[in-house]
Amino acid sequence: MIKKLDEITLHLETFASEGKCFARVDGFVVFVRGGVPGDDARVRIRKVKKQYAEADLMEILSPSPLRVTPRCKHCGTCGGCTWQHVDYPTQLVFKRQQVCDALKRLGGFDNLTVNPTLGSEHIYSYRNKMEFSFGTRWLTPDQLGARKHDGVAPPQEDRFALGMHPAGVYQKVIDLDECHLPSDVCTTILHLVRGYCRERRLSIYSTITHTGYLRNLVIRQSAYTGEVMVNLVTSEDRPEIMGPLCTMLRAEVPAIATFVNNITQRKNLVALGDEERVYLGSGYITERIGKRVYRISANSFFQTNTKQAERVYDTARAFAELNPDDVVFDLYSGTGTIALHIADGVKTVVGIESVAAAVDDARQNAVHNGVTNCTFVLGDLKERLTNDTAWLAQVPPPSVIIVDPPRAGIHEKVVREILALKPERLVYVSCNPMTQARDLKLMGHAYRITAVQPVDMFPHTYHIENVVGMVRR
Repeated sequence: MIKKLDEITLHLETFASEGKCFARVDGFVVFVRGGVPGDDARVRIRKVKKQYAEADLMEILSPSPLRVTPRCKHCGTCGGCTWQHVDYPTQLVFKRQQVCDALKRLGGFDNLTVNPTLGSEHIYSYRNKMEFSFGTRWLTPDQLGARKHDGVAPPQEDRFALGMHPAGVYQKVIDLDECHLPSDVCTTILHLVRGYCRERRLSIYSTITHTGYLRNLVIRQSAYTGEVMVNLVTSEDRPEIMGPLCTMLRAEVPAIATFVNNITQRKNLVALGDEERVYLGSGYITERIGKRVYRISANSFFQTNTKQAERVYDTARAFAELNPDDVVFDLYSGTGTIALHIADGVKTVVGIESVAAAVDDARQNAVHNGVTNCTFVLGDLKERLTNDTAWLAQVPPPSVIIVDPPRAGIHEKVVREILALKPERLVYVSCNPMTQARDLKLMGHAYRITAVQPVDMFPHTYHIENVVGMVRR
């Protein structure tokens, strides 16, 4: 019988959910973090449940041929990458398998053709946005052992960290030396901001005491223009700190086009501000997807892999089989990127979104791009499609509906209302194949799946974007 803290040897068979590896001990399932299918490894049991156990990789006894050397020194501890040790073509294969498994196991769909995953042209330096946290420094087991051995508490500057949280740990922060997901400019800014804040011994916000100043550093860079936005999220307004920091950064990194300080008293670690001060530039940068140019402000949502986002939108447009007479409803429309991407090929597009700032961005994006056949409606879909429906009488019924919900998927009530609208075609874009499969099962009696296309938006993670096309039965 396996017990917690047991160390055992396993042969890792395949990937399972959340990028963990699947193995068996006398038929009992063990999920291992940090492994690669084909590894023979020594693992330590971390958690034991009735039907399975979870384990951490301790030593690779015989490496899998699918294993590669990670580029980043922090790989294996940092929560930003989980698969940098996996050969990239292999990542694409297992991401497709993740979609196949969800559609079959949760959706009940057999004999569906799932296309090979569309891989990213760039597997490093592909992110246009990075969100770093200020916090108490996370020490490795070796570092902790040294501290305990010499009996000396770490000095104040050693406790200060700016970087990413370790996988599954939100109370501490890895003090990053490098990160290969964004451009090198991003890493340069990270080091400059950390040095500035350390030198001045600025305090870090605590979610326990709700005191402290520094919360997050958010860096965006346009793949289209190269413009950089630096957004420092703090708990209070201190222009005597922000002004000199802005001046120093602009002198060191000329690509910085705008510098903003978001200020919030929220008692969580979401990197959003309730008040914003702009110290440099316009407060936004511009990005391009297809023929459209978008203004991105500090709190705007925008897909973090610009080039792959365009492939997702192109796929959605192709699956929708659009024609000039189509009326399209774009549900969970965000800042209007999908709506504006398809607008030229249809009669009209109606976007519905519950976040007011996103709707404002979508309307401005339509104006800036000279698009006149898109309308954006503010409101929760559960209300806008059932109770507060006066706007529906002012637009033709949709022939096509495109949905791109958050990871939680579509509310069952919204699924029923989509079915009641009876569009000829549906396109479901999802960042979570499991909730997507669940929702597709609810639609299966009314719609037939015509195409499935996974798109890799996030190399070196287990996440996958998936686009499904459907027609009414």
